[in-house]
Amino acid sequence: MTPIQWCLYGGQGLALSGVFAYVFYRSIVVFLILIPFGILYPILKRKELREKRLEQLNVEFKEGISLLSSFLSAGYSVENAFSSSVRELKLLFGEDGLITIEFKHIENQIKINRSVEQALMEFATRSGLDDVKNFAEVFVAAKRSGGELVSIISHSANIIRDKISVRQEIITMSASKQFEQKVMNMIPFFIVIYIDLTSPGFFQLMYTTAIGKVVMTVCMVLYVLAFFISRKIMSIEI
Repeated sequence: MTPIQWCLYGGQGLALSGVFAYVFYRSIVVFLILIPFGILYPILKRKELREKRLEQLNVEFKEGISLLSSFLSAGYSVENAFSSSVRELKLLFGEDGLITIEFKHIENQIKINRSVEQALMEFATRSGLDDVKNFAEVFVAAKRSGGELVSIISHSANIIRDKISVRQEIITMSASKQFEQKVMNMIPFFIVIYIDLTSPGFFQLMYTTAIGKVVMTVCMVLYVLAFFISRKIMSIEI
């Protein structure tokens, strides 16, 4: 992440710590204790951003192998197929597109006489995506065996495209539920703040007595558990 993103998400983490300290404890001391956890928020956010970036790369990869397969089927050599794919990807995703950058890197590796297989395997390792890894392994096996490279690559590309398409459909269908999850995550805070505004002192016993503090601590633990469980449920692996 950029320094601006670190500052932005660090500020959000501190704000979140303040909200938790207010809703569950009404204590400056607790807020000071929660500050380190707030500072760790950018690290959690970085993981989320990484997953979104990988998801975007996966979607763009589907288009990349579709183009590559079509050029190979048209009789292009592997090297020329990658070069032609790069030109088309620039039109689809721009110069800064994730797959454009990766295919351009492979093209440059080919120009300095590195094998396509090695460049593809490095891409698979760098991305960490199973679909890229599977495609690279199939490509390497087909190239080494001397079999029908075009038909094998086309068949593999179709399978991977179908898998990614199914994943995109599932994500689209579950988008509304994910939004509902985010709304439900905020509702407990809104309820407490609303009651505070309409009935001042209603929760006073929860913050001034030992039993009340224990109850609020249990509520906070349950809330955090529910948050992570809901995220796990909505995380669908294919």
